[in-house]
Amino acid sequence: MVKILVAEDDRDLNRIVSAALRGAGYEVCSVGDGLEALEKMENERFDMLLSDIMMPKMDGYELAESIRTTDREMPIIFMTAKEDKASKLAGYGVGIDDYVTKPFDIDLLLVKISAILRRVKIECEREITVGNFTINSDERSATVGGVEIPLTVREFDILFKLLSYPKKTFTRSALMEEFWDYDSSATSRTVDVYMVKLRDKTSGCDGFEIQTVHGLGYKLVLK
Repeated sequence: MVKILVAEDDRDLNRIVSAALRGAGYEVCSVGDGLEALEKMENERFDMLLSDIMMPKMDGYELAESIRTTDREMPIIFMTAKEDKASKLAGYGVGIDDYVTKPFDIDLLLVKISAILRRVKIECEREITVGNFTINSDERSATVGGVEIPLTVREFDILFKLLSYPKKTFTRSALMEEFWDYDSSATSRTVDVYMVKLRDKTSGCDGFEIQTVHGLGYKLVLK
């Protein structure tokens, strides 16, 4: 059973969200602040975190940043009243996967959770096929209509990541951190150049396209 940690200091909202998750078949653990959430994660394994941003002791940004130092894959959704661009950039910058803005529809939250968990499952697979395109992580190969296309190691890794999380926005800074690591010569422009190359090499694909998310970064969208 999927186990979800809910970190929310509003007791009523915490109770409502937790009840809805349990009703949808998830196992739920509820806490009231970021520090308590971090302590829970030190002793238990969770498949997803739902977190408020403004919480006592440790806010959502600090919590997400701390989690990402040891776990880069666990999905994180922010439940927040902050809907300005700066707040969203800050959230994506520390590695969250999605936002729901308060007040939100519980059904919408459940749909987002289901979609993200489905993406995580896809990422665990070794081969992904979308339309006439197939990418295999074991063979390190990518084909369009059965014809292999030449990809560098970094291009392959970026494309596999995007395909594993369709519709998820990856900021330029997040991509730089993951795929260029500590290469001091890499800039946001470097990411843009790679995306141009990937679009060119996958132009014959009929199942997806790489879209620019203005002011943030990139996402892959299935057709």
